[in-house]
Amino acid sequence: MAWVRFRKKDMPGGLWTKCPSCGEMIFSKELLENFKICKKCSHHMNTTVDERVLFTCDADTFDELYTDLTPVDRLQFVDKGSYGDKLKATAKKVGRLEAMTIGYGRVLGRECVLGVMNFQFLGGSMGVVVGEKVTIAVEMALERKLPLVLVCSSGGARMHEGALSLMQMAKTCAALARFGDAGGLYVAILTDPTTGGVTASFATMADVILAEPNALIGFAGPRVIQNTIRQELPEGFQRSEFLLSRGQLDRIVRRDEIPQTLFKLFEYLVPVAPEQIVAPTRPRFEASSNGHDGGDKADKAAKDKSGSRLPAEEGAEAGKDEKKKKKK
Repeated sequence: MAWVRFRKKDMPGGLWTKCPSCGEMIFSKELLENFKICKKCSHHMNTTVDERVLFTCDADTFDELYTDLTPVDRLQFVDKGSYGDKLKATAKKVGRLEAMTIGYGRVLGRECVLGVMNFQFLGGSMGVVVGEKVTIAVEMALERKLPLVLVCSSGGARMHEGALSLMQMAKTCAALARFGDAGGLYVAILTDPTTGGVTASFATMADVILAEPNALIGFAGPRVIQNTIRQELPEGFQRSEFLLSRGQLDRIVRRDEIPQTLFKLFEYLVPVAPEQIVAPTRPRFEASSNGHDGGDKADKAAKDKSGSRLPAEEGAEAGKDEKKKKKK
C-alpha cells in the first residue's frame, strides 16, 4: 500500500522539553545552551550534577574527588523497604553514590573548590557522607587557600540515618567556622529547593549567600508553618525574592550569570596574580561536552581516521552499484 511506503519514522525521545511553569515547548539542545532557563518565562529548571558543573565551571576543568565514599545503613532502618536497598536502587538510577559531589574546578580561569548537591539522590538529603564531603571540601579549600563554592539543593537531614544525620549540622558548621577564622571565602548558591537541616547549617553560613530566582528556601515547608500558626502566609513566602527583601540573602542571580558573579567575588575578595588565572581552552557548550552531536562527531572521526566511508555507507553504495549493473 502507498501509506506503507511513506510511513513516518518514529521520532527519538528527549528532543523537546516542556517548561513546567508556562508550558512552552523548548528544543532540548537550545534549553541546555540557555543554562536550562526558559526563554519565555525565565523559569529555572532543575539540573543534574553534571549540568550544574557544566553551567558553573570552565569546560574540562572540574576534577571530582572522593567518589568512593558511600553511606552505610548503621541503624538497619526499614520503612517500606530497607535503607540499604533504597541506596542501591537510587545509586543505580541516578548514577552516583551520594547526594554530594566535590572537587577542584575553575570559574573563568579562577581555581576554586566546588561542591554540588544532587536533589535526585533521595531529595538531596544530608547524611553522614554528605556531611563528610562538605567537611572535606572545606579542608581542601583551607589547605590550598582557595575559595569554596557550595551549590545547595536539599530536603534537609536524612531521616534514615537518625541522629547521625543531625550531627552533620554541627560538624559542617564547625569546619566552616575554622575556615572563616583562617580568612577563607565561602560562597553558597541556594537553588530550588533548599530546606531543612541544610538551610539551618552550612547553606546559610556563607560569607556571600546567592540564590537563583524563585527558589524555595526555608526550614519547615510553608504548608507546615501555615497549619501550625493558623495564619495566612504572605505572597511569595520563603521564595528567594521574599528572603532578599528581608535581608536573608545577599543577591539573586540568574543561572547564566553565576560564573561572572563568582569571578567578580573571587577577584574582589580573594585577589590573585594575573598569571594564576587560566583562560578556558574551549567553549562551554561545545558538542562533545553536552553529548547532543556526539554521534555526528564520532562518524566524522571514523571517516577521517580510516580515509574511507563507514561500513553502513559502503553497503549502501554497493547496493546502488548492483542496481546499476542489473539495469545495464
